[in-house]
Amino acid sequence: MTTIAFTAIPTADAEALRAGAPDAYGLSPERRITQGSGYPCRHCLGFIGDGEAYLTLAYRPFPALQPYAETGPIFLHAEPCARYESSEVLPPVLTDSPDFILRGYGHDDRIVYGTGAVILREQVEERARELLEKPEIAYVHVRSARNNCYQCRIDRA
Repeated sequence: MTTIAFTAIPTADAEALRAGAPDAYGLSPERRITQGSGYPCRHCLGFIGDGEAYLTLAYRPFPALQPYAETGPIFLHAEPCARYESSEVLPPVLTDSPDFILRGYGHDDRIVYGTGAVILREQVEERARELLEKPEIAYVHVRSARNNCYQCRIDRA
């Protein structure tokens, strides 16, 4: 059985964005204050608390522009937070929705057709293992089933 690891965005990316680096669209991240809870930080893979500062920005979790390099909005704690330790344990940000989109990508960072599907939260780990058992799949993305926002990546551990 394939061992998996949920992977957050790299610390170098989070630090650069917090320092004012432009996002994937060349814009400065927007700084805001939460109104309630439920804002998922893509670096610690936890939630940004009520009344805390956060950044909203466009993020492209791919090494280069190409037709399959999806870009979308994400949230980050505005202040430094510890990066989620890659683990096969479902991270907190994946506990607030009943389902997610899982999609496999090849070593060329292109979608492997036939791998994308809406998966119930309880089946995320099992489906990721199934996908990563296929040698043509390099990694899996987890996205919101409601808004298609990037949540995290799943790799072989």
